[in-house]
Amino acid sequence: MEIDIPRRLMIELARRSPAEQREWLDKCLPADRLLIDAAFEAWSAQGQMSPAGEEWRVWLMLAGRGFGKTRAGAEWINALAREGGKRIALVAASIDEARAVMVEGASGLLAIARRTRTRVKWEPSLGRLTWPRGSQAQLFSGDHPDGLRGPEHDYAWCDELAKWRCAEESWTNVQMGLRRGNRARALITTTPRPMALLRKIMEEPGTITSGGRTGDNVNLSRPFLAVMTETYGGTRIGRQELDGELIEDVEGSLWPRALIERCRVSALTLPPPSGGGPLPLPQGERGLEFDRIVVGVDPPAGAGEHCDACGIVVAARRGEEFFVLADESVQGLSPDGWARAVAVAAERWGADRVVAEANNGGEMVRSCLVAAGATVRPKLVHASRGKVARAEPIALRFEAGKAWFAGCFPALEDELSGLSIGGRYEGPGKSPDRADAMVWAMTELAEGRRSMPGVRRL
Repeated sequence: MEIDIPRRLMIELARRSPAEQREWLDKCLPADRLLIDAAFEAWSAQGQMSPAGEEWRVWLMLAGRGFGKTRAGAEWINALAREGGKRIALVAASIDEARAVMVEGASGLLAIARRTRTRVKWEPSLGRLTWPRGSQAQLFSGDHPDGLRGPEHDYAWCDELAKWRCAEESWTNVQMGLRRGNRARALITTTPRPMALLRKIMEEPGTITSGGRTGDNVNLSRPFLAVMTETYGGTRIGRQELDGELIEDVEGSLWPRALIERCRVSALTLPPPSGGGPLPLPQGERGLEFDRIVVGVDPPAGAGEHCDACGIVVAARRGEEFFVLADESVQGLSPDGWARAVAVAAERWGADRVVAEANNGGEMVRSCLVAAGATVRPKLVHASRGKVARAEPIALRFEAGKAWFAGCFPALEDELSGLSIGGRYEGPGKSPDRADAMVWAMTELAEGRRSMPGVRRL
């Protein structure tokens, strides 16, 4: 039986942004909230809806914790099972998890059946559910791939595949069993983890990938979201567990993700002298003194929205320690535009030097900075070695515990992790512009230790 949702509620909900929806739902009457909750398609996020068309075979939902992966999976399976005559595999990391989450959980199949007023027979001893028109779903474990040999299915719902102990073999057997009917399909709902199998599934032609962030779920409490964002926002664990990003290490990376996290200092928010934005500093280090502050620049080779980014990274030195303070890189600007961004960064952070790679444009870099009103003297450097060769000494400083990320810089960190021993770059974009700017800045700090005495206090 379909749920009758008053039209006024649906119109009111659809016209609001996610933030406004969350606030509005908090004020709804309990009876209205129950009606809306049952009408999943009326309020669900885009990443929770099954793909359109008939060509796909695997729907891969990579999403943050609390996004609503279980609810989406249960809604999808329940709708298919109500058609009648279907055979469905429910696969989790263990039989216990399949029962506790996929079947009996707050967003599991039994809860969805109650919301849609569907009578489903649940036989825990057999690990089996039966719908009124004869559809059946059987529980399986990703820890025991042999259990998936033999049975054939119309559909499969695979939950938290990244946790399966025998993921490769179990997934192969799931695929082998999807041979019943003309449109056999599988849904994978999982928080991403760096594993070759997930990447392989994503790249297969019959796969449709969707996803979303923890914050996209309008039903989650705002205090919870605020705490999670404050604690983990921008970090690797936050990007993986909250934003649903698949973050992988490049083989032989100069900056493995574990190294980046180890070199991230706890941060306080203190305004810089110019009041141009928050300054992240190590916990307890109020009034931190720096010997020098430098802005590193890797200018783009061209201009326009499709050209490389202009890498602009602010770094500082205190004694033997180096700190990355800010990534203020820009893209799609004219030479005058990115030069102004450099000048603003130098002024805001009180830098004593702008170090810019001169290979792309030579003196144009200097003239653009002067025209943009940069008050610090720009130093032009020429790239006589490759990007990776220049980066290796800086990476060693991080490994030795003498360089730190004073905050979270996701785009910069993605590029750094793509620089690998041997000279390869396997990160985002064609060129590691941000990473190169950081290397120029820190190289200047290392080489200019004795030539530029003084103290900068922020």
